[in-house]
Formats: sequence, C-alpha cells, structure tokens
Amino acid sequence: MGERERMSRRGLLRASVLGGLLTGCSTAPGGASFDAGPPLVPIRARPDRIIDIAVCLRPFRPAGPRVDTERLGDTLVVHNYGHGGSGWSLSWGSSARAVRLAMQASPSEVAVIGCGALGLTSALLAQRAGARVTIYSREQLPQTTSAAATGEWTPDSRIALTQAAGPDFAAVWEDMARRSFKIHRDYLGLPGAPVEWIDQYAVSNAAPQSGPNSDTRAPPAVDFAVYRHRIADLTPKWQRLPADATPFKAAAVSRGEIMIFNIAGYGHTLLNDFFIAGGQFRRAEFHAPWQIAALGKKVVINCTGYGARALWKDETLTPVRGQIARLIPQPDVRYGLVYRHVLAVPRRDGIVVQSFEGGEMKGYGDANETVDRAEAERAVTTLAELFPPSRWRG
Repeated sequence: MGERERMSRRGLLRASVLGGLLTGCSTAPGGASFDAGPPLVPIRARPDRIIDIAVCLRPFRPAGPRVDTERLGDTLVVHNYGHGGSGWSLSWGSSARAVRLAMQASPSEVAVIGCGALGLTSALLAQRAGARVTIYSREQLPQTTSAAATGEWTPDSRIALTQAAGPDFAAVWEDMARRSFKIHRDYLGLPGAPVEWIDQYAVSNAAPQSGPNSDTRAPPAVDFAVYRHRIADLTPKWQRLPADATPFKAAAVSRGEIMIFNIAGYGHTLLNDFFIAGGQFRRAEFHAPWQIAALGKKVVINCTGYGARALWKDETLTPVRGQIARLIPQPDVRYGLVYRHVLAVPRRDGIVVQSFEGGEMKGYGDANETVDRAEAERAVTTLAELFPPSRWRG
C-alpha cells in the first residue's frame, strides 16, 4: 500500500483542498507539464516538540577518503575513513574497495575497528567474501558519530578539496557512489523502511531558481569538490513548480526526489545481518596502533572516522561539526524541505532539523561537541514560518 493510501481520509481531504495540491499532472509556467505529487501535511515545527539533539564531527580529508593499506608487524591494516559528510552515502562503495584490499591476503578472519556506517558495511562485505568477522569498538552504532547524521543521500558532501584530490579521485568517487547506490537499493521496501525515497522541496523567498540550493547556501570559503554531475543519471531532475502548486506561498519552489536512510531502522537491520551471519562484537578502545597489532589478527580494517586523527596521527583530518535536532515523528509527513538555511528530513525516528547557515563552511574546523539548544530552537522556529495555521487549516 502506498503512502497516499496510508494517509487518513481526513488528512487527504484537508491537504488537497486547503493545500491546493491534487494528484496527477498540472501545468507549470510556460505550459510545461509537472507532476503535482501527493498532498502535503504540515510539519508541527515547535521547539517543545524537540525530542533529541545530537552533535557529530564529520571526518573531512582534503584529498578525500583514505582507502589504503599499511603494515603493523604481521598485521595488514586497511584504512577506510575520512568521508566528510558522505559516510552513509559512500559506505558500501568505499567498504567494497577496502574489503577487496583486505581479502588479497586471503584471511579466514578479519577484525574491523569501528561500528559506524563504514565499520558495519566493511564487516558485512568481509563476511560475504567468506571471512569470520569481529568488530572492535567502544560502542555500537546507536552511540557512534554515524548515528547523528542527517540521513540523506549526499555522496559528495564535503568529500574533498578540488585542488587537493588526486587526478584519479573523481573516477574513484564515481565508482564508490554508484556501487553504494546499487546496494542501498537492496534495502528499499524492507520492514522499518531502512532506505526510502522522498520528495524534497527547496522553498525560497528570492527570485525563482531551479534546484535544491535556491536561497540556501553561501559560497564556501574553501573549494569543496563537486562531483554530483557525474552521477546525474541516478536521480530525477529538479522541477520548478508554479506559485500555486504548493501551500508554501513562496517566490520560488522547486521539487526533487532524494534517497534517505532511516538510520535507526537501517542500523538495526545491518547489525542484525552481521550477527545472524556469525559476527562477533567486542567492546574495546584503542589509543595507539600497537594495541591494534596486539589483537593478533592477520587483517584489520580501520573504520575509526575522526578518531583516526588521534589514533593514527592523521593531521590531515579536519573536523566538521554538525548538529541535528529531532522532532516527534509524524508518519504522514513524507517530504523534506530546504528553507532559509534549514534542512528538514522526515525520518521514521523523528523529523530531523538541521541549520546550515554559512553553507558548506558551517562547522568547518570546529571540534566542539557540546549541544547548542539555542541553535536547534532557532532552526525549528525558522521552519515554522512555512506552516502558519491560517495557511494550512483554512
């Protein structure tokens, strides 16, 4: 049963009549045809509905993720970290490269350090390659940095600097993105909706533009690499909608479709798959490489994210602070928003709200993990501007 059928009859009538949205095709300015999409239900954007605020430090490397090997005595270490804001998005593709390096040694057993997005996908792929796998980590996924991600498919979000990435990195990135996209598709339609597609609206009070970045992002102070054009065939093109096609009443509204990860359900699915396949988890904390060598494992895959800066003395890693707030879930809200430097993502475990005022540079170089309640409330209050009762309830 589709989302439209699952919505209550009252919700359908209210959204279609008061919101002015009908299913089927309508006409955009200039006579172009567009798909009006399903009716929209207002987000209850109030600070008192915030149920959680979390901060993560994204591990950014100017040259891009580190996927290579080094020796610690008899132990082969395969590094798999430094994915910036693209950890979930690139996880399967990056981990496939890491596991390919690991299995060249034909190990019967593999140790994985870290239990975030990269650690879990590395562990699962190593299992599928025939190895027995043990994950060593201070915490399981719900307590890791990966759990505090927004959950959107953003494969080139702060992935590298244009001048620092090597000449072959764009092709490597594309391979990782396409491989990841293909495996993410295997999780569509599963219980708990670990992966799903949603409509996303870019709402602007400025002059009409087309695309998700309208009236939302300031130019970055550093030259972050942009590769999304290389995989433009994977996702639908953005459409600019007529002024009366949505209840947002903005100067410009564009709509695209984006893949999202319901991290709570996705993580639960990945952990279950790992344990069902015989995986083991050992609680451990490492402060120096010799402690990893002391495990006595032939092959270790290192997926420690920003922790690699201290553990492996990788001074190229730069923290990018990110904070998300979660509102009480609204099962009938199945669309995302970008409005006045605020992003809203309708995950199943709550509507994620994130401020990105300052664009891609927000949080760059900031290792402060203290929760900023005022920032979260400002973002939610800004989002509330789109949902005045008089507009959505008649």
